[in-house]
Amino acid sequence: MKRVLSFFFAAVIICLFIAQVYGQDKRAENPPQTPKTDGEKKDDCGCDSEIPPEVLAIVGGVKVTFKDIDASVGSQIQELREQVIRARKQELHLLINSNLLEMEAKKRGTTPNALLQAEVFSKITEPAEAEAQIFYDQNRAQLQGEFKDLKDSIIAYMRSQRQKEEAQKFVERLRAAADVKILVEDIFPPADEAGRARVLAMVNKVSITSGELEDSLKPLIFDAQERIYNLRQRQIDLRINDILLEQEAKKRNITPAALLEAEVTPKLKKITDADAEKFYAENRATLQGAYVEIKDKIIEYLTAVERDRAETEFANHLRKGVAIQVFLKEPEQPVYRIAVDDQPSKGGANAQVTIIEFTDYECPACAAAHPLLEGLVKEYGDRVKLVVRDFPLEQHTHAAKAAEAAEAAREQGKYWEYIALLFQNQGMLKVENLKEYATLLQLDRKRFDEALDSGKHAEKVQRDQRDGFRAGVDATPTVFINGRRIKEKTRENLKAAIEAALKEVAKK
Repeated sequence: MKRVLSFFFAAVIICLFIAQVYGQDKRAENPPQTPKTDGEKKDDCGCDSEIPPEVLAIVGGVKVTFKDIDASVGSQIQELREQVIRARKQELHLLINSNLLEMEAKKRGTTPNALLQAEVFSKITEPAEAEAQIFYDQNRAQLQGEFKDLKDSIIAYMRSQRQKEEAQKFVERLRAAADVKILVEDIFPPADEAGRARVLAMVNKVSITSGELEDSLKPLIFDAQERIYNLRQRQIDLRINDILLEQEAKKRNITPAALLEAEVTPKLKKITDADAEKFYAENRATLQGAYVEIKDKIIEYLTAVERDRAETEFANHLRKGVAIQVFLKEPEQPVYRIAVDDQPSKGGANAQVTIIEFTDYECPACAAAHPLLEGLVKEYGDRVKLVVRDFPLEQHTHAAKAAEAAEAAREQGKYWEYIALLFQNQGMLKVENLKEYATLLQLDRKRFDEALDSGKHAEKVQRDQRDGFRAGVDATPTVFINGRRIKEKTRENLKAAIEAALKEVAKK
């Protein structure tokens, strides 16, 4: 299930990630112009996990070259590269702000979250309905829907804007009182350990290195690598299809267009009014205009989709029996260092493989995945350990409090039994329900209730959220095996990942 940041956590991110203000609008005063060193990559993006080969594919003896492919998608790839370059510059300011926040919290003897509450959230006035109405009236042309339907979203937006403004003021105050020195203006990805050790900035005499910056950018860089790979792979597939079409047309002594007309057009399904009406009904929320106004466009779109389907089917037929080699390598998932200290775990204490699950107790997909993970731990015994970390989603009203309740149950040695009840009763996670489950498990209710009502474990839950964010978590459940994120969470795929991790450990 896709994640939506809670407003509290979003404001934390706003405060820490206010880097745009500094990264784009403010330069370090006369920063030294440092030339690129041998420890830095010439590619200032770091978006290629490895240099692509000159020949990306061979089909029927015909070569598909790197130059052919990037000529088609070069502008899109360049935009992705530039996004990472901009992010790298801004990330340095993000780390500076994060360090300043932690230093200030330590100085005051409090936590970063408590400090933000005192300096940011407590100073914000909740937007009133009348203010939301004014916003709606001023922006009516750009908004879709009636005020009654958009009111909550408008108030949430106005609240987040106020949080952002107050957070920016707080960051400005922290910066003004601190000794911040930016030592490098042009930041390039490190090529080796020497490059990772390079100091980019100093915050109250504490250094920020290139390695720290790259580690915090891992999710974004990998996302860019995947997007670039997918763009190239898509073009390779299209080029292969074109080559096969040309070769088949040559065999038949006709043009490729004539071949498609003969083999594809007769197999096309005619799009009817009923098809258009069904599509309109299923996608009404995202379509603009009444059915009669956009009917022809819908039919045109569905016809194009049908033609793509038929052409793909014919291309797959042409591929049968043809020697096709593709040399483009998919980028490998990065390894994340995710803390497992003071977290609920089961399995071998010294297991070779650690599964980390970021979960939400109100998320149906999490309820389905968790027993599967527990089963794998049981199957592999002491070789595998499961660690659970919290990642409550904003759209789940009761998820954050349920996570705190699970921590309160862990305090009394009943974590696994308690979360089983949470997953079994996802429609009943109000505070009174959470306390009833404590009674069912015969927990000390006074101790449990005090922990839950006081928010004793809120900081732990928020720590999990922050660590998840840094590891690129954007949905639940998200699973890591020995630090690598697992895309497909089927039993077969998880087992394959565990076996691969066991072999990798054995080699080391």
